[in-house]
Amino acid sequence: MDSLARAAGAEGVTAIGNVGDDLEVLGLHVSPDLDTVLYTLAGLLDEERGWGVRDETYGALAMAGELGAETWFTLGDRDIGLHLVRTRWLREGIPLSEATSRLAQALGVRVRLLPATDDPLRTKIETDSGELDFQEWFVGRGHRDAVRGIRFAGAEGATPAPGVLETIEEAELIVIAPSNPFVSIFPILGVPGVQEVLRGKRVAAISPLVGGKALRGPLAEMMESLGHEPSAAGIAALYGDLVDVVVVAPGDEPPRGGVTSDIVMVDPLTREEVGRKLLEALL
Repeated sequence: MDSLARAAGAEGVTAIGNVGDDLEVLGLHVSPDLDTVLYTLAGLLDEERGWGVRDETYGALAMAGELGAETWFTLGDRDIGLHLVRTRWLREGIPLSEATSRLAQALGVRVRLLPATDDPLRTKIETDSGELDFQEWFVGRGHRDAVRGIRFAGAEGATPAPGVLETIEEAELIVIAPSNPFVSIFPILGVPGVQEVLRGKRVAAISPLVGGKALRGPLAEMMESLGHEPSAAGIAALYGDLVDVVVVAPGDEPPRGGVTSDIVMVDPLTREEVGRKLLEALL
């Protein structure tokens, strides 16, 4: 997202974010995917870890642990400050989309960031040990359990957040980020109405695999345990006819109709160039 915002101009980009990872930690509402986008676009992200705030301290979490609280989900002090503000707004009845807009404005983020829905939607992971909340599986258990299935609790009754469908309808190009399809993209697509409006648009998906491996996270292992080939072709098969073109890294075999471009966006110094090349390949 940062790559495209730098290349195309922040005001011309809208990001629709996953809320399936959301959870409550120490009484605070945490939206990990939305927060990572916010911190990245605000220039606050801990780039080495790929999440959280750089130069963070952990005094509050350490004290909570000394007082007997569970501390397996890491929250830094500055991160907690954001969660305190958002949780207060949510308890006052302000929807997540409005709270997210306020946070973005306060942090100087010019990209419009929308949660897929304001309604509770949570990713559940089926394992040999039973069904686990996403963060329990991913963080608490270090995603060591093989994934046997995934469901999105609350998706069927969810309503797209204000602006989500309208933004898709008005967009010149939809780009699906190089994120884990199962747990970052499919929760968004599970919100009623989203897939339907996407089918009338030009949709490109950036492969989250380079050389058959994810840059971060256990996507390749998830694909194998769920019966999919961990490759660009496997990614294309997951999205099916919803996606018009899949963008792959140089050296990877593009699926039929796919294009090749630099897709590695980890280094902030090269993100604008990567975004520009992506747009040139797609437009």
